[in-house]
Amino acid sequence: MSERRNLYFFHKEEPMIREKIEDIRKDAIQMGYTIVKDYKQADVIACFGGDGTFLQGVRRTSFREDCLYLGISTSDQLSLYCDFHIDKAQELIEAMKSQVLEVRHYPTIEVTVDNQASFYCLNEFSIQSNIVKTFIMDIYINDIHFETFRGDGIIVSTPTGSTAYNKSVNGAVIDPLLSCMQITELGSLNNNQFRTLGSPFILSSEKILTLKIAKEGNEHPTMAVDNEALGIQHVEKIQVKQTDKKIKTIKLKNNSFWEKVKKNFL
Repeated sequence: MSERRNLYFFHKEEPMIREKIEDIRKDAIQMGYTIVKDYKQADVIACFGGDGTFLQGVRRTSFREDCLYLGISTSDQLSLYCDFHIDKAQELIEAMKSQVLEVRHYPTIEVTVDNQASFYCLNEFSIQSNIVKTFIMDIYINDIHFETFRGDGIIVSTPTGSTAYNKSVNGAVIDPLLSCMQITELGSLNNNQFRTLGSPFILSSEKILTLKIAKEGNEHPTMAVDNEALGIQHVEKIQVKQTDKKIKTIKLKNNSFWEKVKKNFL
């Protein structure tokens, strides 16, 4: 942290927090940091908001691997990506001075649509039917057909994203030190005629997940990468894989991933 002196602030234009951000800006300058207007020049990117804003900040700054991301919450709601709070800025300043910070590495997945457009995800990729009809996809693990899915859709989550949408549909919470991705079904149809696994499953980092969409009126699915929708039509094939790209975030030494899970859910 001592060698990283260029700071970029990412936040929504909310008058209520602008004054607080300005105070942090002044403190950072006094400590010898330079506030830059171009995220490409930054060594540290500070995201003010909640988990959603943090995800947007990482996406809008192109998932940079050569800098550190810093999450600063602006609400009383607990956050998994934000170790600090805007009303307790002095704690952040003292932590920076005393070097009681560590770097946490978050894995990412890459989503490729029809062998053309590719998107990174820090949390999850989701695909769902946009009509009142069963969504049908052939699911392949590498080149092996695994199952034909019929239902509302699926979620593919990273380990850190396992606490988000994935958890709300009874997916498992996964330690981010594991190199894997989790696939969780949404409203799968299981009866004497149709059958899917019916439970979440986990793939290692070497595996590639392929989804081939049946042409039965669902060629225009609703898709999202993290908290942003993809406006792509006539989708036939989607490939999802874990990447070597890791997002580095600044955290307090006494605030591990599992401590965050306990604070948020227990």
